[in-house]
Amino acid sequence: MSKIRAAITGVGGYVPDYILTNKELESMVETNDEWITSRTGIKERRILKGENQGVSIMGIAAVKDMLAKTKIDPKEIDLLIFATVTPDMTFPATANIVATSVGATNAFSYDMGAACSGFLYALATGSSFIQSGMYKKVVVIGGDKMSAIVDYTDRTTCIIFGDGAGCVLLEPTTEDVGVMDFMLRSDGGGESYLHMKAGGSRMPASHDSVDARSHYVYQEGSAVYKFAVTNMADISAQVAERNNLTAETIDWLVPHQANKRIIDATASRVGISEDKVLMNIERYGNTTAGTIPLLLWDFEKKLKKGDNLLMAAFGGGFTWGSVYVKWAYNSH
Repeated sequence: MSKIRAAITGVGGYVPDYILTNKELESMVETNDEWITSRTGIKERRILKGENQGVSIMGIAAVKDMLAKTKIDPKEIDLLIFATVTPDMTFPATANIVATSVGATNAFSYDMGAACSGFLYALATGSSFIQSGMYKKVVVIGGDKMSAIVDYTDRTTCIIFGDGAGCVLLEPTTEDVGVMDFMLRSDGGGESYLHMKAGGSRMPASHDSVDARSHYVYQEGSAVYKFAVTNMADISAQVAERNNLTAETIDWLVPHQANKRIIDATASRVGISEDKVLMNIERYGNTTAGTIPLLLWDFEKKLKKGDNLLMAAFGGGFTWGSVYVKWAYNSH
């Protein structure tokens, strides 16, 4: 009997209309376009504006985009996983809200929180459900409304993050395509370097926590950078080696869009030239769990059936991982 794999058979995405440029940030914090661009590669990022606008708004739009392209009936979806660290609320799960809103009334759904590695964690999980034979159609979303937890008086973090969401549809295949392999890792020792202090059960919201600005992302940039460069590059190299992939046989590196220097270091470690690296960080910044699915959405037309994609991410937790995907279709 042929091996069942989970093939990506459709992608969708959404970014908000509002563009926050480096120029506008210059009027908010002490920084400038040259400084931001040279250190991060970011020129602009999208921001979700308006009252009552949670990350679900972007997740719903991304899934609807994918449904329109694949023409599948949402009632056929068995499972919907939403990778996010900026849920609409603590409960219900944002995935529940999205599933109901898109008409996936037969799906069970849940959120997954692994920061910037969230999409890869969710992709591996969704793939395993398909491979087991239990489900036929799984939707995996990665998205974050980082503007909700970024301090726009902190120039070290506010320049990095943006809002956006992307998704993929997974379906079973016996062809030699789909999610071929993955390695995922975590290390709770990273807590002190990258976290959000308040808002959880350890430090519930209070006047004091709000006054102390503890409901925003805190990051020790240089420490995170060192961990990210080493771990993201190493795990990508390990997955490539385990699957006999070389710089020549890898068609595309699909890296988390955290920082152009981290992306360059990962490409260099695996020996991949810049023309094989998918990048849109200059337009969207770091959308956390949204970066990798947004790359697939942006570059879908470039991807050809049989292409070898090496995905890699590193995020708060610390969490990191790499997924090897063989692309399953030619886009029309």
